Amino acid sequence: MPTWDPTQYLRFADQRTRPLHELLARVPDLPPAPTVLDIGCGPGNSTAVLRARWPDAAITGIDTSAEMLATARTAEGEPTASYLLADAAVHDPAPAAPDLIASNATLQWVDGHLDLLPRWAAALRPGGVIAFQVPGNFDRPSHTLLADLRRSPRWRAALGDDPVRAGVPEPDAYLETLLAAGCTADVWETTYLTLLPGPDPVLEWTKGTALRPVLALLPDPAERAAFLAEYAALLREAYPAGPYGTVFPFRRIFAVGVRG
Repeated sequence: MPTWDPTQYLRFADQRTRPLHELLARVPDLPPAPTVLDIGCGPGNSTAVLRARWPDAAITGIDTSAEMLATARTAEGEPTASYLLADAAVHDPAPAAPDLIASNATLQWVDGHLDLLPRWAAALRPGGVIAFQVPGNFDRPSHTLLADLRRSPRWRAALGDDPVRAGVPEPDAYLETLLAAGCTADVWETTYLTLLPGPDPVLEWTKGTALRPVLALLPDPAERAAFLAEYAALLREAYPAGPYGTVFPFRRIFAVGVRG
């Protein structure tokens, strides 16, 4: 399990949180003082968005990272929420009887996460909602270059070529799964042309997410620096800086399911 760095993750907090705002805009009205689970809450930036939308909600943020939860409990996150150190893959939401289960860019880390959705739907109160968004850019250079570099002769022994993240299915799989679970479903996708500032910004972006499991396999600082230098050079070629910054196309998949 990688060690997560809340500070690195929050370097691009606005860009990472924007899809959540757009996801929650499609969530129908909830009862007064709803019960909300934020599964994969990270450093609490998503929890703060949920609090702003439902000020009287009983919100519980759930994450596997103690480092992330420590930040979530501070003013950088959402200190009025409750938090639980738990794995989304095994956590049972049923005892909470939630009105909303929200998940912001988490399910891509969970193998077989389509199997979670019927269980989550069954845990909801009648009329309750599942709302999640996941990255859909695993075929983009940010990921394919990383996979190719891991398999290169220099790095194969240390890093291997096993997948370091589960990835996601296509949107139609989410639609079918939510419908089969007895939900009405709204599924869509958006590609953001994210403009990133500064030197090597795509490298800095991936340091907060996709690179974490890889770097965990390189404890030696010199080896880690050498790997990052190679990866950075590849990213600079794939995502050249322009006069206004570096354009980073980022596809996101969104789903909202309402229990019938």
